[in-house]
Amino acid sequence: MTIELTDRTEMASSSELDDMFEQMHIPEGYKAEIVEGTIYMAPQRGTHWETILDIVEHLRTRYPKKRVLSDVRIDFPGYLNGFASDVVALAEGATKNDKGHPRYRDIEFVAEVISESTGKNDYGPKKTAYALAEVPVYMIADPYLGRCRVFTDPQDGDYKIDVTIAYGTPVDLTHTIVGITFSTDEFPRD
Repeated sequence: MTIELTDRTEMASSSELDDMFEQMHIPEGYKAEIVEGTIYMAPQRGTHWETILDIVEHLRTRYPKKRVLSDVRIDFPGYLNGFASDVVALAEGATKNDKGHPRYRDIEFVAEVISESTGKNDYGPKKTAYALAEVPVYMIADPYLGRCRVFTDPQDGDYKIDVTIAYGTPVDLTHTIVGITFSTDEFPRD
């Protein structure tokens, strides 16, 4: 499906985002990304990393190492959206753009692990950007509530299917392009 982008959703030039990233001074132990032109920095926490690692380990049962990324900059539709998503799984044959960054068009799966300071982005503008990019599967892991939200079937800038799964219940993605089921039994809680 093709979506015509409006001024609000039009991608900024890569050079604008490059300039913003180059001017950042990111303290050690922090992650930075740009969401709708605003720079967000959040400290990396143990719970955050353990959840990311659990997700990566499950994805590695289907995806080769070079197709699973974490905290790698990818530019997305929308005004100045340069995300460093927690986990990304790329399609076979994925290529990089002229700046050497992965292309959002090659993403099959994205996961974000909620941080208190930036969680509103994961449920708001990032979810919209992922839907506009037609990312087939977007999952949010929330260690504060002990649940995952899985969004599928992106259409017209939104996800048509939204499923909530409590930690301890398997996440069944066999009906999606991801094609696996994984356990949330060991997802840590905050």
